[in-house]
Amino acid sequence: MQTLMVELPDQRQYPIHVGSGLLDDGDTYARYIVGKQVMIVTNDVVAPLYLDKVRAQLEARGFGVHHVILPDGEQHKTVEMVERVWRALLEINSNRRVTIIALGGGVIGDMTGFAAACYQRGVAFIQMPTTLLSQVDSSVGGKTGVNHPLGKNMIGAFWQPRAVIIDIDTLATLPARELSSGLAEVVKYGFIRDSIFLDWLENHMSALRGLDPTALQHAILTSCAIKADVVAEDETEQGVRALLNLGHTFGHAIENHQGYGNWLHGEGVAAGTAMAAHFSQELGYLTAAEVSRVETALISAGLPTHAPQGMSTESFISLMRRDKKTLDSGIRLVLLKALGEGCMEEGVDEARLRAFIEAYPRDTLTISA
Repeated sequence: MQTLMVELPDQRQYPIHVGSGLLDDGDTYARYIVGKQVMIVTNDVVAPLYLDKVRAQLEARGFGVHHVILPDGEQHKTVEMVERVWRALLEINSNRRVTIIALGGGVIGDMTGFAAACYQRGVAFIQMPTTLLSQVDSSVGGKTGVNHPLGKNMIGAFWQPRAVIIDIDTLATLPARELSSGLAEVVKYGFIRDSIFLDWLENHMSALRGLDPTALQHAILTSCAIKADVVAEDETEQGVRALLNLGHTFGHAIENHQGYGNWLHGEGVAAGTAMAAHFSQELGYLTAAEVSRVETALISAGLPTHAPQGMSTESFISLMRRDKKTLDSGIRLVLLKALGEGCMEEGVDEARLRAFIEAYPRDTLTISA
C-alpha cells in the first residue's frame, strides 16, 4: 500500500491509500470511522461483489453497519436517489457521529458525499471508489452533487472525505468500456499538467488496458498526486482547479444531450478533450502534430474523438452556457497552451465557437475493443 496526503487550508488533510486487497483489510479504513454507526451506500452492480466483504470487516470490529443499495447508472444521479440515503439514515436514527461509506463508482461517490454534506448539516464519509474514473478523479477533492435535467453536476456541495481507500483489485471486475472511460481522466492529467506523465502513458497504454497492476498503481498514484496538488492550491475551484475540467464543457454538453448514461462520462470528456485540442489549435496554441498526439492517445485508450451524430451546434451552445465555469463574461473553456500546460480561455468569442462546432466532425459512438 502507498499513501498520499491531500493537504487543505486550515491544516486539514486526509489520506489516499492505494494498493491491492485493501477492502479485505478492515484496519485500513476502520480507523477513519467516527462513532459506531456506519451506513454503506452502494449500487446494485457493486453490492454483490464487495458489500458483504466490507460489511463483515466492519462488523468484526464492533461497528453497527447498515446499507442502502441504489440503481446503477449516471441517469440515477438525482436528488431522488440522495433522498433514499437520507431516509435510510433517518429510519435507523443515525446521529451526527454516523460515518457514511461510498462503495462504488463516481455516481455513488458524488451522491454519497452530497448526502453526507447535508445530513444534520454535515457528517463524516469515506470514499471507496471501485472504478478507475472514480479512483483517479471524483473520489479526490470533495466535489459532491447530483445532475439536473438542465445541467450536469449543477446541484451539490464541497465536502471532503475523511479518507480515500483505493483497492486496485476492484478493477478486475470493471468492464473494458468503463476502464477506458477512466483512462480519459488519467490522460487528462498528462495533457494539462505533466508532459512526462503523458510520455509514460503513451508507452504504457496497452499495459493499463490489460490491467497490469504495476502500471495501474503508477497511473492512479500519479493522477491522484496531481489532483491533490491542484486541490490543495484551490479547494473550491476559484482558479487553477478549473483546469481539471479539460474537455468537460464540451463533454458535459454531450452527456446531457445524449441522455445521461448513454455516453459514459469519460467518453464525453474524451470527445470534449479532442474538441478542446482542435480549438486550441485554431487559437494558435497547439500545432497540428500536437493535436494529432492528443487524438492518438485518446484512441489508444479506446475512446471517441468525435462529436455525436445529430447533435446540433445550437444544442452544444445552449448546454455549454449552463456549464458551471460560465461567468457573466460568457463561456469559458479549458484549453491547452501546450501539451502538459492547460489554460483557461475567458470570454470565448461565441461566433467563432459556433463556427468551430458547426464544422467539427460528427459520428456515431463506436468503441474499440
